[in-house]
Amino acid sequence: MTQQSESTTPASPSAGGGPTARSPHPAPPPVPPLAAPRPLGELRVWPRTFHDRLTAPLPGLKGLARFAREGAVRPAREGLAGIPLLPYEPAPLPRVDARTVAVTWAGHASWVIRIGGLTVLTDPVWSRRIIGTPARITPVGVEWEDLPPVDAVVISHNHYDHLDAPTLRRLPRDTPVFVPAGLGRWFQRRRFTRVTELDWWEAAELRGVRLDFVPAHHWSKRTLTDTCRSLWGGWVLTAPDGLRVHFAGDTGYGHWFTRIGRRYPGIDLALLPVGAYDPRWWLSDVHCDPEEAVQAAQDLGARRMAPMHWGTFVLSAEPVLEPLTRVRAAWDKAGLSRDDLWDLPVGASRVLT
Repeated sequence: MTQQSESTTPASPSAGGGPTARSPHPAPPPVPPLAAPRPLGELRVWPRTFHDRLTAPLPGLKGLARFAREGAVRPAREGLAGIPLLPYEPAPLPRVDARTVAVTWAGHASWVIRIGGLTVLTDPVWSRRIIGTPARITPVGVEWEDLPPVDAVVISHNHYDHLDAPTLRRLPRDTPVFVPAGLGRWFQRRRFTRVTELDWWEAAELRGVRLDFVPAHHWSKRTLTDTCRSLWGGWVLTAPDGLRVHFAGDTGYGHWFTRIGRRYPGIDLALLPVGAYDPRWWLSDVHCDPEEAVQAAQDLGARRMAPMHWGTFVLSAEPVLEPLTRVRAAWDKAGLSRDDLWDLPVGASRVLT
């Protein structure tokens, strides 16, 4: 396994051998070239654990005890009162061609991305319920029967609200699936035959569309014994004509956004999580709040942002409508164009040309 990193190169001494003046704004380290696409379906050997990729320690006994004592995992009654107001506007998928990128929010972290002539699903969850969580509070925005043929699926990590076995069983087993390192066996046990596992900063290519797996501030766990046994991250999808979409998956705020933006300049649209953030002392390392998501979009250099990971499942204690109001306020406070905040209702679409 190889992991590319962005090196930091020390400043060179001056030609005359004397001290070098230190710039108040030192140049950023050079950006490594993009990795060559790896073969599809390549069989690879991964380490037993990815704990070394964590950017913050997982909660210890003290944190678990505090969480059990405070027990703030659901909004108060007044926070749930906004459920009837959640934006839900399903509509037919837009017609596109190979030179058009269209995104449709099916809910939570599930998107239908039409790019380079492909239909790509991100973290598809069409189930009404997931393990350990109340039923979804908005219906799925796109009926499964209304989907065009699915050309590829990308998975960010293995948490149940992002990796849903009942939904994936609906797919033909020869659907190309792109997953984090260490997660391939989960799909192979379910008889998927075209599974490509990638490490951070690695890429694959499908019919001219490039799929790069990039870091995130998160973790993985699906059973009592598999903590961090597979990797986690986001995806950068690049069309043959250069249009570029970043799907962040699930992530806290941190340094990776700047590095992703430098390595993949010209991101046209960033799909960023804005929900499941309260209480902050418990969730700040792994879930962005709305203000951090807006900052992340700027760190990425993204031209547009579409909020996600809110208004579908009740995963934490903030009021259900709060992510939307806060992300709009943060976007306005940052002085960014309102047209570039794609705060879509569940089921709605936008088109990039």
